Amino acid sequence: MDNFESKYRNPGAKGQGDAGEKGTHRYGDIINNFSTSAPPSPSASSSVYLVWYLLPIIGFFPSLWTLYRRQGSREQLAISRISITLAISWLLGYLFLATGAANLDFLSVRLLILNSFLTSGYFLISLWLIIVTIRGKSQRIPAFSRFADEIVDKYLS
Repeated sequence: MDNFESKYRNPGAKGQGDAGEKGTHRYGDIINNFSTSAPPSPSASSSVYLVWYLLPIIGFFPSLWTLYRRQGSREQLAISRISITLAISWLLGYLFLATGAANLDFLSVRLLILNSFLTSGYFLISLWLIIVTIRGKSQRIPAFSRFADEIVDKYLS
């Protein structure tokens, strides 16, 4: 029955054995260690924070905050610029195509299809950038990254 009992039980519990035995922990120790450990620093360029910036639509807000505060590594700032430029480009294209589809009867279906292609492209580019970031490679998009560096730096920095 010892094999099926939790290793996080109190040391005085039946079948638990010695409290100092290797592999056994008290529940209180786990909670204390968890609550006293410091969370990872957001200034570290870990791929988790970089992926957070690249999430479609959601990543726009932490990216904007990072550029607004002008804090972060060079890599975080570059990915924030790309994320903001991608999101704003998608939003403008989406709004223009949706407005055109609503106002032009003879092109409405074509514009809605184009709108879905634009949205799919935005999500696929974001997914590709997330995969590239996790692999640790360069997160540059030809021509678009340069545009992002120039425009976003000019207006947000």
